[in-house]
Amino acid sequence: MSSGSRPGRITVAPVTTAPARIRLTQYAHGGGCACKIPPGELEAVVAGLTRTGPGDPAAELVVGLDDGDDAAVVRIPGGQGLVLTTDFFTPVVDDAYTFGRIAAANALSDVYAMGGTPVVAVNLLGWPRDVLPVELAAEVLRGGLEVAQEAGCHVGGGHSIDDPEPKYGMAVTGLVDVERVIRNDAAVAGTPLSLTKPLGVGVLNSRMKATGEVSEEAVASMTALNRDASRAALAAGVRAGTDVTGFGLLGHLYKMARASGVTAVVDAAAVPYLTGAREALAAGFVSGGTRRNLDWVRPHADLSAVDEDEALLLADAQTSGGLLLAGEVPGAPVVGEFVPRQDAVVVVR
Repeated sequence: MSSGSRPGRITVAPVTTAPARIRLTQYAHGGGCACKIPPGELEAVVAGLTRTGPGDPAAELVVGLDDGDDAAVVRIPGGQGLVLTTDFFTPVVDDAYTFGRIAAANALSDVYAMGGTPVVAVNLLGWPRDVLPVELAAEVLRGGLEVAQEAGCHVGGGHSIDDPEPKYGMAVTGLVDVERVIRNDAAVAGTPLSLTKPLGVGVLNSRMKATGEVSEEAVASMTALNRDASRAALAAGVRAGTDVTGFGLLGHLYKMARASGVTAVVDAAAVPYLTGAREALAAGFVSGGTRRNLDWVRPHADLSAVDEDEALLLADAQTSGGLLLAGEVPGAPVVGEFVPRQDAVVVVR
């Protein structure tokens, strides 16, 4: 996506790197954000860590772990806040350079989802050094550096370990106006719901892992920064939002509506999808992460208006997905609205 493109518009360019001789996805049990710990399990793990803090804090924590937001925000002098996040995962594509680009864009997305600007990142690399050539690791890092530089973000080193599976990501620090933070607990009834990237990355990546067939449109979507969407959201006065990654649209929307005390209504017919996503689903390329997402949300959702396939697509585990925003954003389709809390936290119609 060029710097002048609008939210929701994916510019597809040919993949310029040579075909991978080594298929990185075959060295990992999962791929991308689909390899996240299931949301229900994760919430149980961190339950005892919320609403706690040091007795004498050095700074005010504006956004923490309580509602599972995209990043932490700490207030610093001058009305600004530091945005801090980290994200890493196993290969979602076979090409090392492209993997690095996707992982970096995904890590930077958490800062954009909070309405912030990435300032500096450090690399996180796990590499099976006795199995995969170190030259491939260098390509992963090169891809990450390129995307960080596109974002105007420094890369100041990092940390690496010898790991049985290849993993890569970044810890990112950004800046945000603390009075304009976009957070997942601020959605208000009567507000439209916008989505800035199409869904379908998960099923297309599952197909690629199984068959080697690459979706250039999916790669273009995953490597596109959410910078322009974030800026457009801030300009439109949006104060509630999140990004759509491993828990799928339904999972992240459930967290957002639950934290805000409202119900989210999704117009299934308005949700955009990448080319080939429905065909990949019909062919059975559905990750375990996607099925776990749907299982987690189902008890809190009214899915009676759609069939199981449509529900799976809405729960599809995305990698470096778009922003899900409470408000209208130029160039992004409106896919639903927030209404006063009902029996179901999420309703699909």
